[in-house]
Amino acid sequence: MTEQQEASEDAVMTRIGQAVILLHAGDREEARNRLGEIWAEIGAEGDSLHRCTLAHYMADAQDDPADELAWDLRALTAADGLRPGEEPGLPPGRRPGHGVSQTAGEGPGRAPGEGAGQTIGEGSGQGVGQDARPGPQQAVRVFYPSLHLSLAADYVKLRRPEAARVHLARARAATGALADDGYGNGVRAAIARLERRLAAEPGEGPRPFPEQYS
Repeated sequence: MTEQQEASEDAVMTRIGQAVILLHAGDREEARNRLGEIWAEIGAEGDSLHRCTLAHYMADAQDDPADELAWDLRALTAADGLRPGEEPGLPPGRRPGHGVSQTAGEGPGRAPGEGAGQTIGEGSGQGVGQDARPGPQQAVRVFYPSLHLSLAADYVKLRRPEAARVHLARARAATGALADDGYGNGVRAAIARLERRLAAEPGEGPRPFPEQYS
């Protein structure tokens, strides 16, 4: 990546970060508008990491759980597009207060202690606009626990517990990529909280969390 290209990549992440500041400040509509503009500029063939980051944040800005699910699915699809050999930009990260809901039914403000997950990549000081560039394979592996946790929470909000269990199991299976730090421990704790909530749902068998799903 040339210096000019790198500067351009950083500019996109900076703009996403500025929109997220608005989101954290409570201006959800303006945050959605700005993120929507950036999404249109990036396009379907744009940088996968940019699309993953933006979609992950855009999900937090939605008022309708179905829209939140749609954006979290876009984030997962973009992460799946981050294959070895693709030069990553900056890792997506929901900043503290914006992860997956602690009860999977609360709105934004979803960090350990307030909700469920800190931000993707946050544990190593990797947030939007910060200069931290893991290798592509490691970057992808670290994304998945939070991405699947977000989807599990979305499905709980939509009263689809079986789909929630599928993604929660995938989140648990992917936790081996997480470091033993604040971020990693926060995601693991969030997974455990949602597991306990779903285990309390009536009419389920004794093993609602298989390690793998086809």
